[in-house]
Amino acid sequence: MVKNIAIGTGRRKTAVARVFVREGSGKIVVNGKDVKEYFPLEEQVKLVAQPLLVTSNDSKYDIVITVVGGGLNGQAAACLHGISRALLQIDPDCHTSLKANGYLTRDSRMVERKKYGQKGARRRFQFSKR
Repeated sequence: MVKNIAIGTGRRKTAVARVFVREGSGKIVVNGKDVKEYFPLEEQVKLVAQPLLVTSNDSKYDIVITVVGGGLNGQAAACLHGISRALLQIDPDCHTSLKANGYLTRDSRMVERKKYGQKGARRRFQFSKR
């Protein structure tokens, strides 16, 4: 059994990522698959690995992520947030570099709810004078 060094929770829109950091060689596993296998776009893969590159820990730790909810972009951003929080638990000195890049800030933008008497959140039904 491999012991977790740190655990971080990342959130974005409706996606929630639980991140477990372990000693290792820099392997990232998302929901039982390799990160390149799970996220189809290269930008999403780069986004997930960004906090490791900024703190130069890209080959120090293995990361296991369980992510649920939302779409793939939201999940990638949730993974980034969770990894940043977990790395902060391990080494508080990397706070400045993570904060400077904005990785510790929870992106609070959510989908606005649909209102009654309207077609969507802001869109109204078509108005007819006659």
